[in-house]
Amino acid sequence: MQKWVATVSALLLIAKFTAYYLTHSVSILTDALESIVNVAAGFIGLYSLYIAAKPRDKDHPYGHGKAEFLSAAIEGTLVLSAGAIIIYKAVKAFLFPDELEMISTGLILVAVTAVINFAMGSITIQKGKKNNSLALEASGKHLQSDSYSTLGIIFGLLLILFTGLKWIDSVVAILFGIFISYTGYKILRKSVAGIMDEADIDLLSKLVEVLNKNRKENWVDLHNLRVIKYGAILHMDCHLTVPWYLNVHEAHLEIDTLDTLIKKEFGKSIELFVHSDGCLPFSCKICNKQNCSERKHNFENHINWTLENILQNKKHQL
Repeated sequence: MQKWVATVSALLLIAKFTAYYLTHSVSILTDALESIVNVAAGFIGLYSLYIAAKPRDKDHPYGHGKAEFLSAAIEGTLVLSAGAIIIYKAVKAFLFPDELEMISTGLILVAVTAVINFAMGSITIQKGKKNNSLALEASGKHLQSDSYSTLGIIFGLLLILFTGLKWIDSVVAILFGIFISYTGYKILRKSVAGIMDEADIDLLSKLVEVLNKNRKENWVDLHNLRVIKYGAILHMDCHLTVPWYLNVHEAHLEIDTLDTLIKKEFGKSIELFVHSDGCLPFSCKICNKQNCSERKHNFENHINWTLENILQNKKHQL
């Protein structure tokens, strides 16, 4: 998929510079300058996916998935830089304007690029979400942001055609330069979060919801939950408290049940590492297991798993 993104970006870059050559519009020029970033980012993303797909080795026991975060960081930086350059060029053109020509022809060319960019961006984002690929998602969002800026430029050129106010060209370029800079910041922010293993609150919230709905009798509590993303692979580890008298095979069966549940809900791209803990006497008060011959205290209250208590590194108790 990424190779198509890179190829299409290169073709659209040629179309936009052709439109600029015909019209001398600074807003079309800024759109073309951003497309240079699209091409560079497309090839960077392609290389990162090649690296991320490499199998684990001695030096990278968790795989090479982090390469996607680095790719997204570079792409976000490039988009942010493109936005700054666009603003600079637009301000300069506002102060020292050029004569506009063949606006109608330029409009047609950039309109075609906007449609193609948006379609490619939508497809790429869907592929990225399906494969848990941040690099593909970043490329797709970049393509869509390019199409939004192109639409704004088209609107500005239409205003120029109808009003004859040439300064609109520079104003439109400045506005979308700001928008592009913000898009670059968001891509960069998400990539840094991945590199730093920042907790994915949305993912963890969904995980907690699934665990509460499918909680088994022998799952006394679950704590010290961690989820780390390596490209398309999610690594999850946690401590599962089970009745202390279960033998090794019985405890492992509970872990297998948990593993099957997680992979059913989140796909086979998740790796689960579970440490089993035996319950302690204080666990009886929150355990509603029926016919437990080792019960030391009566059941008092059921504790729902939440983000707060499931992330703590201690057994649950009243």
